[in-house]
Amino acid sequence: MEEGISLATLVILIVFALFLLAIFTGGYNKQVLERFRSHWLWEWITTVDHKKIGIMYLAAGGLFFVIGGIEALLIRMQLFYPNNDFMVGDTFNELLSMHGTTMIFFVAMPLLFALMNVAIPLQIGARDVAFPFLNSLGFWLFFAGGVLLNFGWIFGNAPDAGWTNYVPIALNEYSPGTGIDYYVLGLQISGIGTLIGGLNFLVTIINMRAPGMSLLRMPMFTWTSFIASALILFGFPPLTAGLILTMFDRLFDANFFDVVMGGNPVVWQHLFWIFGHPEVYIVILPAFGIMSEVISTFSKKRLFGYTSMVFATVLIGFLGFMVWAHHMYAVGMGPVANSIFAVATMAIAVPTGIKVFNWLFTMWGGKIQYTTAMLFACGFIPTFVLGGVTGIMLASPPGDYQYHDSYFVVAHFHYVLVGGTVFGIFAGCYYWWPKMFGHVLNEKLGKWHFWLFFIGFHMTFFVQHFMGLFGMPRRVFTYQPEDGLTLINQISTVGAFLMGFSMIFLFWNLIQSARKAEPCGDDPWDGRTLEWALPSPAPEYNFAQMPKVRSIDALWYEKMKGNKGPEPSEPLQRIHMPSPTHWPFVMTVGFFIAGLGFVFRANEVATMGLLMVFTTMFVYSFEQDHGYYIEVDELKKSKKGAKA
Repeated sequence: MEEGISLATLVILIVFALFLLAIFTGGYNKQVLERFRSHWLWEWITTVDHKKIGIMYLAAGGLFFVIGGIEALLIRMQLFYPNNDFMVGDTFNELLSMHGTTMIFFVAMPLLFALMNVAIPLQIGARDVAFPFLNSLGFWLFFAGGVLLNFGWIFGNAPDAGWTNYVPIALNEYSPGTGIDYYVLGLQISGIGTLIGGLNFLVTIINMRAPGMSLLRMPMFTWTSFIASALILFGFPPLTAGLILTMFDRLFDANFFDVVMGGNPVVWQHLFWIFGHPEVYIVILPAFGIMSEVISTFSKKRLFGYTSMVFATVLIGFLGFMVWAHHMYAVGMGPVANSIFAVATMAIAVPTGIKVFNWLFTMWGGKIQYTTAMLFACGFIPTFVLGGVTGIMLASPPGDYQYHDSYFVVAHFHYVLVGGTVFGIFAGCYYWWPKMFGHVLNEKLGKWHFWLFFIGFHMTFFVQHFMGLFGMPRRVFTYQPEDGLTLINQISTVGAFLMGFSMIFLFWNLIQSARKAEPCGDDPWDGRTLEWALPSPAPEYNFAQMPKVRSIDALWYEKMKGNKGPEPSEPLQRIHMPSPTHWPFVMTVGFFIAGLGFVFRANEVATMGLLMVFTTMFVYSFEQDHGYYIEVDELKKSKKGAKA
């Protein structure tokens, strides 16, 4: 432990010294920075272009998806045989904790943020997000938090208290070492980034819509992302508060959760689930929006019941904050509290059901085109409905007493989060890929990916309902041959490997499509919303002239009127753009150093990291950078090039 602290301290001191050197020798010298700006890596580090930041979210989320997927396969390998000793004890607990944490915080969230960054400003006719600097800072903080969390594997002490990190298991008495500290500090750093991102999207959608784009003309993906961003704004602070209390208990010997000293561990459960259940809707609502866009586009019909879908989304967001304690029926809150949360939980089925029927009615009578994106949307509907049905079963307190902490619960939330969120992410990636990179993905390979993933998913998780009903607890690393669970576990493991095998088709698709990179045109899907009126990929300024929106499905409306695209709402004039900046990255390095310092109990290093953060904020506040302009002549050249 002492060697780890001294090594970490030495590395951090060197980085901090280099930072101070950069501040005092090159911070105000533009020539020093210009030497690096020609390098492609510097361009991506300093970018504030929302489309490039979306691609970085996509790449980072994909990296963590691979890590989380490998962790899942190792878990299933351990459970292939009874009394297997492949991954046991603490190692299994670490795998289980890291898999859940990675998939929720560092896969689902960033991949959805990727699609939101790429699509939302284009859908509402904006040239950028409201706060480009904060958009960049949000990404780097998220990425730094994910890297810090996974440092636990490198230093041999990963979090092991489950993705929910329940106390007192997560306190020093039962989890000594640095494992839980990686969890606490990593999630705090990434959580700040997520909170910044949610606030940014809220302001962007409220303030930066094109003329004529009223709230009830916004695309459904924009609407669902707007509500999800509101949930982030109100849901993440309780988690942050809980993480800070845990950090003080572990690092500074506070007693917030120590019963002997007057603390209360149930407070952590309330704080966690006040965040934790809205988090489900934070990651599922944007997926609902993706499904609405994809189903409407490939059914060649306007979304059925658009207004009811909007109000159903708002209602889901509102009710999402009233159901957190259904995770805590077994805590002992009493029959009155349990009944209130049971009723509120069951009520969410109503607006969710509205959405499902609206998707079905949208497809009814439509000229359905079964692209890969549409296949994921069609697979999403029955899969998510099954997850919702088991959710209603779990909403009943007497039933939940039987299902609680069994594999039935594992099956339920994977049907919702994988069958819902991941299916939605895949659909969105295939759908918006041409707008990000200028070429479509191969449909044949995409359909292989879908069918193998779809079949493997149901093989993996459908049988887990029966594991739970047969009495297999979750979070256990072994079982006995006489339990009669061997065959079911083996089917589940084979299904998990089939899902993993399907990803090979996706990665090969990405490589092959990038090699060929055949231009697909501006509107390969005959789309309905404004992003398909732009070149693929979109220019850095998005719209040379702000569009005038005259109806819902703005581009489709213009097509029906015989127009090539929306009418401009302004004359062609020079466009102001924000300058790239390295300060978000530098500030994030400071947060990362502070996090490592706290993890290794090196308070002087943590202080240096925080000093680096505040120094960066101070220096940036005096930077005289007012962006740059794209002149009319350059815009005219770009228009001619796009037409050619």
